Amino acid sequence: MAVLRAALVTPLSGALARYGEATAAALDLWAKQAADLPPRWRRVELDVRDSRPDPAAAIREAVAGAPHVVFGPYGSGPATAVLDATDRVVWNHGGASSRLAWPEFAGAINVLAPASTYLVGALQAVRAAAPDAGTVALLHVDTRFGRDVASGAGQAARRLGFDVHEVRFPAGDAAAAASRVGDADVLLVAAGFDDELTAARQLLARPWRAAAFVGAGVEEVLAELGEAREGLLGPAQWLPATAPQPDEGPAADWFRHAYRSAAGGEPAYPAVQAFAAGVLAARCLRDTGDVADGAQLAAAKRLRCTTLYGRFRLDPESGLQAGHRVWTVQWQDGARRAVWPPERAERPLRWPRPASHRTAP
Repeated sequence: MAVLRAALVTPLSGALARYGEATAAALDLWAKQAADLPPRWRRVELDVRDSRPDPAAAIREAVAGAPHVVFGPYGSGPATAVLDATDRVVWNHGGASSRLAWPEFAGAINVLAPASTYLVGALQAVRAAAPDAGTVALLHVDTRFGRDVASGAGQAARRLGFDVHEVRFPAGDAAAAASRVGDADVLLVAAGFDDELTAARQLLARPWRAAAFVGAGVEEVLAELGEAREGLLGPAQWLPATAPQPDEGPAADWFRHAYRSAAGGEPAYPAVQAFAAGVLAARCLRDTGDVADGAQLAAAKRLRCTTLYGRFRLDPESGLQAGHRVWTVQWQDGARRAVWPPERAERPLRWPRPASHRTAP
């Protein structure tokens, strides 16, 4: 009987610490209560390391201990740095960048849907509700993440017949960039959360028929807008109310109860992603009985299953996650409601955005 050594490198300090700590709490819960290991393995020993200030150094220190399983950090930037610094297979549950694809990042096992899909559902929902909507204003930060989201949104908008006016800006310059955004039916914004809040304060006074922000998919990010958040669209990697019935690992209700008991609060979406990564890693270990990186990666390539987080299937060419889909939510009556895809929507899209809330916060 052996101990399975697992390593997690994730932000435990700095701006992303809140989310990194959530991933650590979730994987600790998996290790202690939900690691369904094959008989050879007795328990999981989890080594957690702060990815700040140097993710590359942190992953090198972590893999020096020869862990059997490696989990990457929350955040596309840290995840890219970690995967760039090691040839180990890494369960990527926190980096949504589409750049983390094969063959450049041959060791990435991508659990979450790529950022290039984040605003696609909002456009599909708008097009289904309004065949006459013709124009999109796309404001995005000029970073890898911003370009990733914007590239997917721009391609989808053009496929759906929208004319697209794109404005990009350096991080921290959202106020000046917002003044260059022209009129359109639909506003799309993809940036860091602080820049999105700045852009929202300036732009939401204008009569957009629909407006989508990456941060609108998260409970707390645009909370300062108050009632002006009503009607906003955004992407959500996971919603408790729409969590599927898993065929692998515990259900969402069990996880939420266990997480609250262990961590003292509701699990944020990065916690669910990390927990799902643990469930999937254990499944691959059961399928192969082998902790070697090559065996884990081969098992992940074959794997088709559903966890509390959603479906898992890797694209055979890129290695990006192809099974899990991002939800599109809309703030309705002060709460996030899933409005797309239609077969799993909680509410229909409210179109156009309520005029009473088209005011500056």
